[in-house]
Amino acid sequence: MAGNRRVDRRGGGETSPLRLVAVAVILIGLVLVSLRLLPGSPFESAAAAKWGDGTNSGDRSTSPATDRRARQPAAPSPSPSPELEPLPFVAKDLKLDIEGWYAWSVLDRRTGQIIGSKNMDETSTTASMIKSWIVADYLRRSADAGQTPSDAKLADATRIIRDSDNTRAEQFYNLVDRDASIKRLISMCKLTDSKVAPDKGWSRTALSPRDTARLGNCIATGTAAGPKWTKWLLNEMKLVRGAGDFGIRKAFPAAEQKQIAIKNGWIDRTQEQEMHINCLAIGDTWTMGVMVKYPINMGYDYGMKNCEKITEALLRPGT
Repeated sequence: MAGNRRVDRRGGGETSPLRLVAVAVILIGLVLVSLRLLPGSPFESAAAAKWGDGTNSGDRSTSPATDRRARQPAAPSPSPSPELEPLPFVAKDLKLDIEGWYAWSVLDRRTGQIIGSKNMDETSTTASMIKSWIVADYLRRSADAGQTPSDAKLADATRIIRDSDNTRAEQFYNLVDRDASIKRLISMCKLTDSKVAPDKGWSRTALSPRDTARLGNCIATGTAAGPKWTKWLLNEMKLVRGAGDFGIRKAFPAAEQKQIAIKNGWIDRTQEQEMHINCLAIGDTWTMGVMVKYPINMGYDYGMKNCEKITEALLRPGT
């Protein structure tokens, strides 16, 4: 009879509703657990993420988002900037057998860094070395005024630079307003040690080796002579000849000397009973100033050779 039908549960007959519910609950639970352990799942737990990435920082407050960011590959490090080629000089304390006072300085034109002797801020009178600025000041001011120097004036400028002509230098000094020109030098080239010699002429201008290197950089960058005339002036300084061709560039190989612009100064100071010898040089990546002072009776050659000697002592091996 239908009302007395028995179900054989051992033979695979009908399953009770309670058992179906239980099975469903178990399956849902397994799915949820799987989702919590699945990386990137919205149900992922902090603990699972922590263990899943192999770390154990002990910080149980870390969020799943933080852990996911931690597992992202690190951004590649930027490539290191190529190192600058070393200058041909090595900074060192010199102990040379030189009579009197001497000082030196080198400026790296690429970085602005300055090295030098401990006394590189001490000054001496420039003598003819300052003519490089006088000519630069004249050329820049002419261009600023919309004027082009005549061929005769350019020939005079050539004589001032290449041959250190004193008469023409005095004429140009008048054209650039004398002491006012030196004040412009100090201001425009950002000199820190140098001074005007009021009403005593260009030769008595006081420059330090450090400011001499800065003057060289001021010429090389175009500040001194301006964009129109800088190349012309540097070329003239490479063509210095005769008595003024000594010092820094003579320490370099002959093939390199032609590419180094120079302007030197030399004078016997009877008032101080001293010889003042000064050297300015401009290379592709550097500028240099060397100054020496010693007893007047030792003559010019002693100081001229010592400018070269000091440079040689500072040159990097293999230069």
